[in-house]
Amino acid sequence: QVQLVESGGGLVQAGGSLRLSCAASGSIFSINTMGWYRRAPGKQRELVAVITRDGSTAYADSVKGRFTISRDKATNTVYLQMNSLKPEDTAVYLCALPTLNYWGQGTQVTVSS
Repeated sequence: QVQLVESGGGLVQAGGSLRLSCAASGSIFSINTMGWYRRAPGKQRELVAVITRDGSTAYADSVKGRFTISRDKATNTVYLQMNSLKPEDTAVYLCALPTLNYWGQGTQVTVSS
């Protein structure tokens, strides 16, 4: 069993920044890809960013140039630095090991205009 614990969400004004963290623990033998997804009110869950073990990254078009994903392999922690936040970034952000189908509980990010 794997546990994912997110932190760092909150309320911020448009143009501000937040940094999300997610620590994976438990029966971890091999983690390849770690990622962040989000679920906005009335919308389906969508990919925000993913990072592989070798550091390759991919981002949703809507966050390119504003968000940066990174990871600490030693501690199995993934981060999401979010800059220039917009009201449309408001959502519950979920940490995931998508290839292993493990998901965190999510952390709320609210961006006020």
